[in-house]
Amino acid sequence: MTAPPTFELDAVVAGPVDEPILRSVTVDIPCRGITAVAGPSGSGKSTLLRLLNRLDEPVSGTIRLEGRALHEWDPPTLRRQVAMVFQRPPLFAGSTLENLQVACAGLSEEEACAALEHVGLGGHALDKEATDLSGGEAQRMCIARALLTRPKVLLADEPTASLDVAARETVEDLGREIAAGGVPIVWVTHDTAQLRRLADHVLVLVDGRVGAFGHLPEMDVHPDPTIRSLVGAP
Repeated sequence: MTAPPTFELDAVVAGPVDEPILRSVTVDIPCRGITAVAGPSGSGKSTLLRLLNRLDEPVSGTIRLEGRALHEWDPPTLRRQVAMVFQRPPLFAGSTLENLQVACAGLSEEEACAALEHVGLGGHALDKEATDLSGGEAQRMCIARALLTRPKVLLADEPTASLDVAARETVEDLGREIAAGGVPIVWVTHDTAQLRRLADHVLVLVDGRVGAFGHLPEMDVHPDPTIRSLVGAP
């Protein structure tokens, strides 16, 4: 039996009215695994992610989360259900513990340590100033913070783009663990090698439209060479 989608997008248009970034996007995003979003710069990948937790609103069309239209959700409530991790980790003034407590007020040190250990950081980071964390540590802390809201979905906008190889691999491994644990991820990437390592499903955007959607083997034999190139087909 086919699993129901997490998100359903129906004829979604977004961006300036006279020159939209997304143009009549219709696609169902699965409720399992990692959906990698690929496409050239300016094709609407980040705009798509921002629509999914109402950081941006569509000009027209409908987006549903588990069958409920997004415009019916209170944005703060929605953003706890649809958490987002950015390319540059947003850090607040104060310690790592205080940063985690932004997502979960009253979080104890024991609970915070458990959250950090879940993303591969030890309790030693708890009292560190968040701004003193390395790039990889900061990104993992932000993922821990996002997961504290117990989201239905995690959005990741090129979360490893500014990390070194070791930190990138750690975050990728963490992404796989999170998805395997039942939280689907929508992961934007320019890195075709990363896409091929992570993707259970692939959404390719070209000129603001759905160029292709499916599994990698389907993308690898797509008749359009642009699609094949964007997924790093052999």
